[in-house]
Amino acid sequence: MIRFDIITIFPKIFDSYFKESLINKAIKKKLIKVEIHNLRDFTSDRRKTVDDRPFGGGFGMVMKIEPIYKAIKSIPKRKKRKVILFTPRGKKFTQKIAYQLSKLNQIIFICGRYEGVDERVAKYLADMELSIGDYDLMGGELPAMVVIEVVARLIPGVLGKKEFLRERTALTKGKKEKGFIEYPQYTRPAVFSPKKGVEWKVPKVLLSGDHKRIQEWRKKHQKIIE
Repeated sequence: MIRFDIITIFPKIFDSYFKESLINKAIKKKLIKVEIHNLRDFTSDRRKTVDDRPFGGGFGMVMKIEPIYKAIKSIPKRKKRKVILFTPRGKKFTQKIAYQLSKLNQIIFICGRYEGVDERVAKYLADMELSIGDYDLMGGELPAMVVIEVVARLIPGVLGKKEFLRERTALTKGKKEKGFIEYPQYTRPAVFSPKKGVEWKVPKVLLSGDHKRIQEWRKKHQKIIE
């Protein structure tokens, strides 16, 4: 079981997300565990301050290292653990990284806000800096949800059928996971008419019942997402 620990100043953002769909089922089945930590609980002043003005001047505020350090130290440590800081400067999150993370026992996510996080967090506390895309978000909460969903679906039992995960996994010659196989999917009706004279049809091969030809068609049209 992987334990996901999320350090954030907006813990309620995750309420509805983790109460829905397969993620909620995985939590109930104890395939994964998710713990939310309110960063303001680790401050020492009356105002529960988590940010301050940047040294050297500039606009905006920077998240302080002290409460983040205390939050990480308060979390029970498991073997095979990584601490991840979300930042636009981080390594691009990929399916390959997701496979690597799925082998861990614990992942701690630091969700930044404001104009950034004290650089000493990246330098001394985080094991990895991640970005989910070439754009700037308001915080790390959405990236945390994305990474948890991508990693969780790789855990046996989360998707329900093990065959589904095996069928969609691209392997290297050494039988190591290298990516996710995606191909076009269709369902009923075989012919859909949005208006008179227009027909959107399912490829005939998928209706043939010829499994060999269907597999060949899927392989021809597949894309490996690494």
